[in-house]
Amino acid sequence: MKSFPRAFLKTPIGFIEITGSEKGVRSLYFLDFRVRVPRVPHELKEAVDQLHEYFIGERKEFTIDLDLEGSAFQLQVWNELTKIPYGTTISYHELARKIGNESAFRAVGGANATNPVSVIIPCHRVLGTNGRLVGYAGGLKRKKWLLEHEHAFAQRDLFYR
Repeated sequence: MKSFPRAFLKTPIGFIEITGSEKGVRSLYFLDFRVRVPRVPHELKEAVDQLHEYFIGERKEFTIDLDLEGSAFQLQVWNELTKIPYGTTISYHELARKIGNESAFRAVGGANATNPVSVIIPCHRVLGTNGRLVGYAGGLKRKKWLLEHEHAFAQRDLFYR
């Protein structure tokens, strides 16, 4: 099994582990424990820098190369997730409609749940019917924090342009 470079980032909602390859970021997962944050491998420096900027409210879009593995359907859903604007949300039904298969909202939810690069691919911006806060691999508290974080900075930008 191939070993990929790893980096860790301390965020306001816990530590994140990031793995990558020469092609880009492969995974980003929240950890439910503390880690010692070693030196960042050069392959992941840009990803760590952009994530840090996001968490302090200075970045709304990521320009990081990704190295994703998934089915054609998963890749289609993950690509569509990247189009959800910062500070906004959509429903699983709407996401299914955007990929051209309105009846596939459960499959869309499954693809959303297997997103290997949370935050960068903003699966936290997808809500259940009637705007309910449902489903997030990092936990609903983290999802709520991310949505409130983005909303706060999106609202601030309305007044400070």
